[in-house]
Amino acid sequence: MTTIEILQNAKSAKREIANLSENQKNEALKCMANSILQNTQNILKANEQDVLNAQGKISPVMIDRLKLTEQRISAMASSILEVCTLSDPVYNVIETYEHKNGLIIEKTCVPLGVVAIIYESRPNVTADAATLCLKSSNVCVLRVGKEAYLSAKAIVDAMRQGLEQCNVTKNAISLIEDTTRESAYELMTATDYIDLLIPRGGKGLIDACVQNAKVPVIQTGTGICHMFIDESANLDMALTIINNAKTSRPSVCNALEVLLVHKNVATTLLPRLKEVLVDNKIKNGLNAVELRLCEKSAKIIDGTVAGELDFDTEFLDYILAVKIVDGIDEAISHISKHSTHHSESIITNNNDNAKAFTLNVDSTSVYVNASTRFTDGGEFGLGCEMGISTQKLHARGPMGIKELTTYKYIIKGNGQIR
Repeated sequence: MTTIEILQNAKSAKREIANLSENQKNEALKCMANSILQNTQNILKANEQDVLNAQGKISPVMIDRLKLTEQRISAMASSILEVCTLSDPVYNVIETYEHKNGLIIEKTCVPLGVVAIIYESRPNVTADAATLCLKSSNVCVLRVGKEAYLSAKAIVDAMRQGLEQCNVTKNAISLIEDTTRESAYELMTATDYIDLLIPRGGKGLIDACVQNAKVPVIQTGTGICHMFIDESANLDMALTIINNAKTSRPSVCNALEVLLVHKNVATTLLPRLKEVLVDNKIKNGLNAVELRLCEKSAKIIDGTVAGELDFDTEFLDYILAVKIVDGIDEAISHISKHSTHHSESIITNNNDNAKAFTLNVDSTSVYVNASTRFTDGGEFGLGCEMGISTQKLHARGPMGIKELTTYKYIIKGNGQIR
């Protein structure tokens, strides 16, 4: 089926999906979750082929991002069921104003309509996006990269089976069959069909959408996440947080990419950092982190000398750029210059510095004494997420069901004229 035909079917489903009750949507979501579990082996088989096809073409950490297991599929279904428990955001009256002439003006939450998502090699996004769209009464159009197409198709097929079991149109969820750049461009310019486009992936994808799209776009995902170790920091805690933020899952957008270290603790912290991220990892047969060091850092520990672009790169790998700074002002200035406005953290025992950092760092999520890895829809209580919006309009940070709505004014009168 052509991309335009899929979009036509999606648009035709808007009214039906917009009119589903909360109970109908929740039942449909439960059917989708059950169908995913029932089709686990089909999904795994498709994913095995995707992984096989990707070998040698993408990095090992990106292979891990692509790979599905029974546990990950079960988690996918659990996320769907969790969204069922969230309050329905649509058709609620946000504000009411009574005009002096008796008109009742109600600002009312409504769905966006058709939401298209272009994403790359994370199959779980398929279920997350479809789930959040349905719960917020939107129609979902998915366009995945060729590396994950077979996995996404198996997941979409399962979810559409679930919808049909609940007598809901399967066109509520669609997967674009064409994985060439042409289909991506078609979505970017489909002003007659798409109400919002969300690119979820690397900088190249997001930039292409921002530069070429004629439909409304939300920028998501690119995460050059920073952490500043203040001179007052508990260094034991700092090392634990750094290790988690960098190595727990380096292929995701909330992983730590740049470490800024106060000059007064650098000679103490950096040798211990190398021990934790490099020496101990090698000793235990784990992936060691390549440290890309500024000139001052390289005089304290061994590593790779940082290049010109290392402080402006989302590595998505076992690589960490390290820079020594004079203090919090230089740390904030560095983040202001190099950040993608995703997630930043300060490790400190100084309340004034914590306040200055949270006040002056302009990112979607700013942490004090915690890992950046918590910037996630599930962790923020949203069930799952559509992506992390790094812009300011109309959504910012992890996007859940509320961020997939807009509003309109409903005005009730009894004959008033102006």
